Amino acid sequence: MVRDRKQAENKGRVAEVIAIALLTAKGYALIRQRYKSPSGEIDLIMRKGDVTAFIEVKARTSHDEAVESVSQTQARRISAAASHWMAQDEIANAGTCRFDIVAVNSALIPTHIENAFDGAY
Repeated sequence: MVRDRKQAENKGRVAEVIAIALLTAKGYALIRQRYKSPSGEIDLIMRKGDVTAFIEVKARTSHDEAVESVSQTQARRISAAASHWMAQDEIANAGTCRFDIVAVNSALIPTHIENAFDGAY
């Protein structure tokens, strides 16, 4: 069981690196990686212009599986964590915020889905 957890953790870290590379190429700047708040965790916080994107990175066999794996409960936790972040970040608080997913399939090909879920679950 420990080995499976370690493998999943490593897979997630690789997916995050791929997501950062994709989003950086699209003009986003990394603000924070693996932000933890009392309410939950956000994989990546990135900014492009006045848009702050709270990004969940999912590695699954297919992009569809990755997107479907973000539950309403998880979306609520991410939204709550984003509220904590916005309380301390004036730029995010004054600009536009959204919730994105970067889905990484088994071939390590990423897909960026903007506004993948609503933060007001």
